[in-house]
Amino acid sequence: MGFYSNYVVPRFVTCACGSKPIVRQRQKVVPKARGKILEIGLGAGHNVPHYDHTVVDCVIGIDPCETSWQLAQERVNAVPFDVEFLAGSAEDIPLDDNSVDSVLLTFALCTIPDPLAALSEAKRVMRPGGELVFCEHAQAPDESVQRWQARINPLWKRLAGGCNLNRDIVGLIRTAGFDINELEQMYLPNTPRIAGFNVWGTAIPRS
Repeated sequence: MGFYSNYVVPRFVTCACGSKPIVRQRQKVVPKARGKILEIGLGAGHNVPHYDHTVVDCVIGIDPCETSWQLAQERVNAVPFDVEFLAGSAEDIPLDDNSVDSVLLTFALCTIPDPLAALSEAKRVMRPGGELVFCEHAQAPDESVQRWQARINPLWKRLAGGCNLNRDIVGLIRTAGFDINELEQMYLPNTPRIAGFNVWGTAIPRS
């Protein structure tokens, strides 16, 4: 599993996360992040080209997979702002309290073993007035699709590096102490419905 997890999964995920419907989602949400940004699940840097460089001071990307950082180099080298890589866990982010302006989460909460811990850490490192920007695939609203997600999820999770098809993303964000500011959702076109229901928007820490 070491070779599969370290070499096969990052390349599979890189390919899947670069599909046209996913790129369109990134284009919608990534420019909303500003200032000093923490990106949870930097991966191969698919978000990097979509930041609005006029409002970005720097990006700190945390990811447990150093292979993905190697895959990100071409994208990182092409942007006019600094991108720093942290090899580590989203559940234990090595940053000070109140140290970033935005936290970006795209297609990462599905895989993080303890998503509530990761969201708690995101809230901790966010400065007053900071914002969580998110875009994730999630549990579908239709019961028939939910049943298929539940059936397929155990195998999907093993093959896709821990990715879960059916997490209640909006519920997790709210449970972690955030209020949703903006929320949109739909099935992405040209994407299997079991993996194609997307939720995206922004949230702020609940006062």
